[in-house]
Amino acid sequence: MTKRWTRRPEGSTWGDWGPDDELGRMNLLGPDQVLKGVAEVREGRAFLLSLPLDLPGGNLLNPRRHPPRLFATDRGGEPSYNFDVSRLDPKFTDVISDDAALIHLQYSTQWDALGHVGGRFDADGDGVAEAVYYNGWRAGEDVVGPSGEGLEGPKAKRLGIEKMAQTAVQGRAVMIDLRAHLGDARTLVDMEILDRIMREDGVTVEPGDMVCLHTGFADRIRDMAGNPDEETLHGACSALNGRDEALKTWVRDSGVVALIADNYAVEAHPAAEGHGDCCAFLPLHELCLFQLGVHLGELWWLSDLAAHLRKAGRSRFLLTAPPLNLPGAVGSPASPVGTV
Repeated sequence: MTKRWTRRPEGSTWGDWGPDDELGRMNLLGPDQVLKGVAEVREGRAFLLSLPLDLPGGNLLNPRRHPPRLFATDRGGEPSYNFDVSRLDPKFTDVISDDAALIHLQYSTQWDALGHVGGRFDADGDGVAEAVYYNGWRAGEDVVGPSGEGLEGPKAKRLGIEKMAQTAVQGRAVMIDLRAHLGDARTLVDMEILDRIMREDGVTVEPGDMVCLHTGFADRIRDMAGNPDEETLHGACSALNGRDEALKTWVRDSGVVALIADNYAVEAHPAAEGHGDCCAFLPLHELCLFQLGVHLGELWWLSDLAAHLRKAGRSRFLLTAPPLNLPGAVGSPASPVGTV
């Protein structure tokens, strides 16, 4: 029992790392996992696992998220770009450019913080569901929205992305190459399909590992060069079937620290029709972010690394992937690096 909850979701990890935990399974990513990751470095070759942050382009993938805007900072009413410092003093020879960006933090290659998705759950045991997040942190108290009119002012006092950043997010990762088996057709991947692919490729996942799912979706994004079409965005390549109970059991029992994919949302979006009278809109997000404290990575660029690992007959590598150390944010762009 903690001060915030008297009951936790069945099968969740709430309280497993203490009543005030904000890291979830990221607690497993300690020195031993770093050393396991380092042991996979044999060639000294590094792969950038980020898309250009202005892709996919437009806002057809998510109407609330828009491409970044890059603009010059202001220098006394004029753009601070190609500024000749000799204008200040003839003896200086510098020419300076300085810019700023307005960026939607989860537009392109990204991490979801644990404060990104919560759920309605009766954490108090009084028969009334309340809005809560991982480990019982409360909506409106610990994850606070804007006050008054407008959109400014939200802040995750708890479960913000800075908690994840402080771990440095480095350790062993495992690539599961769905595209090599399923191609680019839209396929909902359940546990039967995932298990078959892992067995055929000799892939083993152990507690503390980060799992990367290569679907080929990011290739389609890059091919469209910033002018995507809606049919491709919402109907191409494979995605996990978040409604599959066997798959959810595997995520729960495997001890994975993070699930990462080169597609949008990791799981199929929208999810397959639910079962029963009430269910989560994004069931895998509910399981991972809300119940287990498993961070999700979306829209990563995995194709180059996946091809290299497949050619080498390998699936494991060292992953270094800290998000921005931005206090209070519920998501972050990422520039991950995979090293083999």
